[in-house]
Amino acid sequence: MSGNLARPAAGTTLCKLDEIPDPGAKGRLFRAGDQLFLGFLVRRGSAVFGYVDRCPHAGMPLAAVGDRYLTRRGDAILCANHGALFRLSDGVCTSGPCAGLALMPWPVRVRDGDVVAA
Repeated sequence: MSGNLARPAAGTTLCKLDEIPDPGAKGRLFRAGDQLFLGFLVRRGSAVFGYVDRCPHAGMPLAAVGDRYLTRRGDAILCANHGALFRLSDGVCTSGPCAGLALMPWPVRVRDGDVVAA
């Protein structure tokens, strides 16, 4: 993914921290010409984790509708395509056909109330 021209550069503001529910997630799409970068942000308290929005098993985006990346309890990331569950903090699949694989991290950080690409 590092060769994707649509991937936001380090320091790019992605959203305000308070735009992401706690716990919750927010998808982000960036376009540069004909290239797309799909990512999503997961919030748990003051921590935010970023992942490329691509299932390691099926290669498709995880959320079927809107920003619904988490289970109803908000304790895991859910792939709507085949029900795999991933840990919030590191994206490792704990259940489903890709158990042991992980989501590709998208480095992000919180700076002055904004979530920015790192």
